[in-house]
Amino acid sequence: MQSSNRKIDPSRRRALKADGSPDDNDRVEIGPTKLAFDEWEALGLTTPNLARMREFRLQRIVDQLQKRDLAGVLLFDPLNIRYATDSTNMQVWIMHNHARACFVTASGYMVLWDFHGGDHLSAHLPLVKELRHGASFFYFETGDLTNQHAARFAGEIESLLAEHCGTNKRIAVDKIEIAGLRELDKLGIDVGDGQAVMEHARVIKGDDEINAMRCSIASTEIAMRLMQDASVEGASENDIWSVLHAENIRRGGEWIECRIMSTGPRTNPWFQESGPRIVSNGELLALDTDLIGPYGICADLSRTWVIGDVEPTAEQRRLYRIAYDHIMYNIDMLKPGMRFREVSEKGLRLPEEFRPQRYGVMMHGVGLCDEYPSIRYPEDVEDYGYDGVLEPGVALCVEAYIGAVGGHEGVKLEDQVIITEDGFENLTRYPFEEKLLA
Repeated sequence: MQSSNRKIDPSRRRALKADGSPDDNDRVEIGPTKLAFDEWEALGLTTPNLARMREFRLQRIVDQLQKRDLAGVLLFDPLNIRYATDSTNMQVWIMHNHARACFVTASGYMVLWDFHGGDHLSAHLPLVKELRHGASFFYFETGDLTNQHAARFAGEIESLLAEHCGTNKRIAVDKIEIAGLRELDKLGIDVGDGQAVMEHARVIKGDDEINAMRCSIASTEIAMRLMQDASVEGASENDIWSVLHAENIRRGGEWIECRIMSTGPRTNPWFQESGPRIVSNGELLALDTDLIGPYGICADLSRTWVIGDVEPTAEQRRLYRIAYDHIMYNIDMLKPGMRFREVSEKGLRLPEEFRPQRYGVMMHGVGLCDEYPSIRYPEDVEDYGYDGVLEPGVALCVEAYIGAVGGHEGVKLEDQVIITEDGFENLTRYPFEEKLLA
């Protein structure tokens, strides 16, 4: 991984922000706000060099394509497009309306098909060599002409292969409408699994991505503190949750994947999203940020606290201590070279009463969102587990949900870490609750 010791100094370059992006109040590209830059500077954080981060990511994709003898990868998932191009356009809308696409060849030649009227959104990105239109072939957009549009798009892929890839017609595709896949098949293009290509490209974070992750986490933790301050008797769950969302946007964050936050008896079982419930003093509040922050980087942190200035119950303390000990033990054992199944085997076992409602994973990768790998609890390895190796640069979220079947409350805790050359670095700084650990 490349190294960087450049600290934030907004005054050093009048025309550029600390991450190398234009210091232009009217610029098109999205990014962190002045508030975020000021807070990161106060924390002594290093910003990413965006140009270098983009080049690193493109090389990761190229390496995977060459390793697999693929001519290129065709991307429709907006997060994969973001990784390849660092461009955005209505990210959540595009997730269910595949109107953008990107093709990256094994030589690094990159073509972006953007939604109509969006040419200006990627004009600042020199790694995008061609900008096109016409990647929409889903019924809402193309109706009875869907097959016609899909055939035209597939023909463009065939032409790109002939121009840039010689006789190799093996490509990977992450996600595609059925009509598009059938048209590629008609042209004799050999289509493989693009999700595997991109997950393995994205799994190793370069130094600039790690710096971006530190910044995103820091902004999220500031927002969490304001959210905790708003956790007062008489507020609704939605009142409290809205603080996290608003403060994320204020700092240049992008969206929140879900709204998993609950209080009191709604903390058990887990996965209940925030609602109109009015909170009371003495109740637990548990949340999972699942937040896409500045630079499109996921900050996936979980905390639980007590509403109001009251002493927790013995049962609340017991649940919290079990959750805390669980993630701390599982973090402390991490090191490069461990296999996923080894992590599952050596991890701290949950007490039997909490296994039926265990979280879906012991830990998972994280980057632009939840990513490869998923490392399972021992109970789930046989049915869902797969193997692999932890390497330096892998970012992981280590988590636990502790709540018994029929229990009154539950506790959720989660930290975000990075595997280093000799162990790990915990990127999370948000404090745990002393009164729940007492």
